Amino acid sequence: MDSIDTLVVAAFAFVGSHFLLSHPLRAGMVHAVGERGAMGIYSLIAILTFGWMVMAYDRTPVSAPLWPAGAALWAVVTVIMLIASILLMGSLIRNPALPSVGRSAAFPDAAHGVYAVTRHPMMWSFALWGLCHIALFPVTRNIVLAGAIVVLALVGAALQDRKKRQLQPELWPAWESKTSYLPFAAIAAGRARLGGFGMHALASGVVFWLVASWAHIPLAGVPAGIWRWL
Repeated sequence: MDSIDTLVVAAFAFVGSHFLLSHPLRAGMVHAVGERGAMGIYSLIAILTFGWMVMAYDRTPVSAPLWPAGAALWAVVTVIMLIASILLMGSLIRNPALPSVGRSAAFPDAAHGVYAVTRHPMMWSFALWGLCHIALFPVTRNIVLAGAIVVLALVGAALQDRKKRQLQPELWPAWESKTSYLPFAAIAAGRARLGGFGMHALASGVVFWLVASWAHIPLAGVPAGIWRWL
């Protein structure tokens, strides 16, 4: 099997195992080993399949890029990655979509901050990461790996909505009515108002954005973010 074929198979395993363990197989796992045990199995398989995908990525030769990444594209991606970083850090606090073993998830009275932007800020941060990396490094192996993360994030968010409606029929539909799957759609429709970002989202998001973009220099040998112009 060629290295790119191995990468494609690993990507399918990474994405497919997430969907199977989160949805059709979840109830059986919870019945067999409990909520915490099922989460442990899910996490272990996620780590193993992700590790396999990364190793296959490293062993796949770099193909010719499909398009050039000029300064204008780098500037646009830099801004988008700042937004993605704010979404990610904001999603770590009071996120009703996160797993809640042994406790009830908190549902705010209204959507504020990152949740006014989208009810899936973490998933959209991953999707934006994948799309930005494809835009700047459009080689075959990167399209496969980053594309897998984009599919997992966006399809996973949609499937999560369906599962949450089944598990929390008295709570999740009401939360959906205040928020949106697509970023800024609830704001455009008047169901939410832009604002209310906490410092954990803004300050932590900026710090994470600066550190993560700087890390491209020692890890990949490529200056990213504002470091590209400093």
